[in-house]
Amino acid sequence: MFLAPKMPHQSPSPSRKPYLVQKYGGTSIGKLLPTITDTIIPTHLATHNLAIVCSARSSTTKDFGTTSLLLQAIKSASSGDARFEEIIETIKQDHLRAVEQVVDQSAGDVLLEVQIQIKKDCARLVSLLHATRVLREVSGRTTDRVLVFGETLACRVVAAALNSKGIAARVVILDDIVEEMYGDDQARRADMFKRHPTAFLSGLTTIMAKRIKACEKGIPIITGFFGAMPGSLLKCVSRGYSDLCAALCAVALSAVELQIWKEVDGIFTADPRKIKSARLLATITSEEAAELTYYGSEVIHPLTIDQLDAAQMPLRLKNVANPQGEGTIIYPGEEHKSGQALNNHSEISNVHIRLNRPGGEIPSFMVANGYYGQTQHRRRPTAITTKDDIIILTVRSHGTSSPQAFFSDVGACLALHDLVVNITSSSQQSLSLAVHDPDACCLEDTIKALEGIGIVYVAKAMSIVSVIGHNMRNMVGVSAEIFSALASAKINIYLISQGASEINISFVVRASEAQLAMQVIHEKVLKISPYEERENAFAKGPWLY
Repeated sequence: MFLAPKMPHQSPSPSRKPYLVQKYGGTSIGKLLPTITDTIIPTHLATHNLAIVCSARSSTTKDFGTTSLLLQAIKSASSGDARFEEIIETIKQDHLRAVEQVVDQSAGDVLLEVQIQIKKDCARLVSLLHATRVLREVSGRTTDRVLVFGETLACRVVAAALNSKGIAARVVILDDIVEEMYGDDQARRADMFKRHPTAFLSGLTTIMAKRIKACEKGIPIITGFFGAMPGSLLKCVSRGYSDLCAALCAVALSAVELQIWKEVDGIFTADPRKIKSARLLATITSEEAAELTYYGSEVIHPLTIDQLDAAQMPLRLKNVANPQGEGTIIYPGEEHKSGQALNNHSEISNVHIRLNRPGGEIPSFMVANGYYGQTQHRRRPTAITTKDDIIILTVRSHGTSSPQAFFSDVGACLALHDLVVNITSSSQQSLSLAVHDPDACCLEDTIKALEGIGIVYVAKAMSIVSVIGHNMRNMVGVSAEIFSALASAKINIYLISQGASEINISFVVRASEAQLAMQVIHEKVLKISPYEERENAFAKGPWLY
């Protein structure tokens, strides 16, 4: 016999409250869901219309999460291996156990309904993979159709947990919005995305808003997976697609803020696992966040930043394990300034900003981060990050071709072998490239191909160290400070580059000296004493994510 479910949570009229979009990562949903459903969501529900975006669930780490298991199942089915059924059974049992742990047993038939739905979802998934096994091939569209089940199952668990506590919630699945917006012509969609990716994605917000606002009687619990993107969403966007989905939802709803909840306090001046004196940054610009992401730190996907910049919307990184913490706010880039306040974000942060000057007040969020004067230059660089597993390929031309032809030939060779260049340094007849260390076979093939262009030298076991800060080009002497600090520690530099964005200086050192390089720069350039160590009990995962 089932007891009647609790009455829905009562709150002010939805039409009178602003929207707030919250995105929760897979490990947060897997390990800290009671904190999300019992504390965080109810706290914000009183003053905001919430829209919740969920990643696929992970009980431990991303490598062993639902999405990774689904990718294994796809690989198994496409090779004719029947073991994909065992993988789906593992996923099913994991989610069934999860709902039993978080759903209030007194909530009537909520538990039974979600158990039935999870079993139906997994049965459909097995049928889809059986078809893939028969065909022995998998398309991008099939990959999307399989992967969306990860986010769908996570959303069902979250919605059931909220419904069992009397907070009405409804699952919103976005797996067909691309086709609804742009039609079934895959070639046309691919061409549109290739030419104008940001505009292509922005076009989805109208349908997103319609779907989300249709949930009048409950909180929309939205799949972080949306499709069907050209060649598959994973190929177009990579594993950061749920952050991008959350940003699109926030733009669609004109939200006051996008919040991304993880298991760390926010963005630090350096990896606190390596630099004990690393400080939590209250704010950071989107340009700085983009550079930190590119040079080794997991912050946020560049397409996500593009969407928020265009909408002039702030993003706040928060810690599920420390919901009272302020986190780090990423503010829109300066090139998108419109002279208006940042989308009413002060409703969330209680910080008022006036973007247009002269004569205006200095924004408190910039002062807190070291900006000064009417030109608003930062006193010190913002943060340091490293990218490991780097090799340097130096190619010296035979001298039989022009520099333009030489550089073009090297670039074509790297593209053919799918090597991504992180930083470069060149002269008229030589080119040095810092690339991620590929497997031995790929590296050998690449070197052989490059030897047809010039003489090749290889330096292995290297790391890129990047010093990043907004408007660093206006900081007279910052390069001298960085390289003097490295010289004092007797660290040799093998390659130097200042990014085209002009807010980072990157250089390559031996991997064995990368941490020492970070330490001396953190102390002597950022001027943060190594003795000012802070406790950071939550910095167990990627330090910015």
